[in-house]
Amino acid sequence: MKVCRAPERPEMEQAQFDTLRTKTLEVHDRLVRVFGTPSRTGHLDPVSELVSAILSQNTSDVNRDRAYRRLRTRLPTWEAVRDADVREVREAIHPAGLSEIKAPRIQEALRRITQPDGHPSLDFLRHMNVEEARNWLMGIKGVGPKTASIILLFSMGRPAFPVDTHIHRVTRRLALIGPRASREQAHDILERLVPPELYYPFHINVIRHGREVCRPQPRCEVCVLRDLCCYYAACVQGTPTGEEKSAVCETGS
Repeated sequence: MKVCRAPERPEMEQAQFDTLRTKTLEVHDRLVRVFGTPSRTGHLDPVSELVSAILSQNTSDVNRDRAYRRLRTRLPTWEAVRDADVREVREAIHPAGLSEIKAPRIQEALRRITQPDGHPSLDFLRHMNVEEARNWLMGIKGVGPKTASIILLFSMGRPAFPVDTHIHRVTRRLALIGPRASREQAHDILERLVPPELYYPFHINVIRHGREVCRPQPRCEVCVLRDLCCYYAACVQGTPTGEEKSAVCETGS
């Protein structure tokens, strides 16, 4: 099942799709055996997830969470954050970095989603299909495909598949996506390959695998996906040669 011809775009022939879907399901099954099936608990409401996602850009989870807690402590409601002096928001979220960019983006986003009753809300997205809702969210400055999909999947339980740096790295090494596929292309490809009912557990478990095993410097010796992995074959064992090996190994980190 070590198929190393992966798509750069979601459009693919049926035979290739069937092969990659089978491989995707095998990856899912193995990761569930290692990590279990994650439960949908502890996620934020959609507005809070939006703010948290903006804070998370170009920083660690630890710094994001610290900035989020400081913001909620100093300005306990989203109306208060929206209407505060931008300098106060900037100071509150300082631990997340890039506060001079993130503070006005957060306030602009909150103003944009403020409803006629004066409260920020994203509940209206529930009446749109997933693609419409994602496109609407991506119209907010600072919100890209990953952030939009996180809000839809985590906070609303909608079938959207976020691609972060771990998922991008792991799925490229496994050749579920092509070695040159961007994160934006990866969203579309993986939303085809992963069955919608598995978006959440596949997302969570691939991220965990990327953090614990398939790191930038991977721990291939303990990887349960090693026999499926094109990066392992090309860059560790050195099986393929030429252009295929170059493409896989250059983009593996």
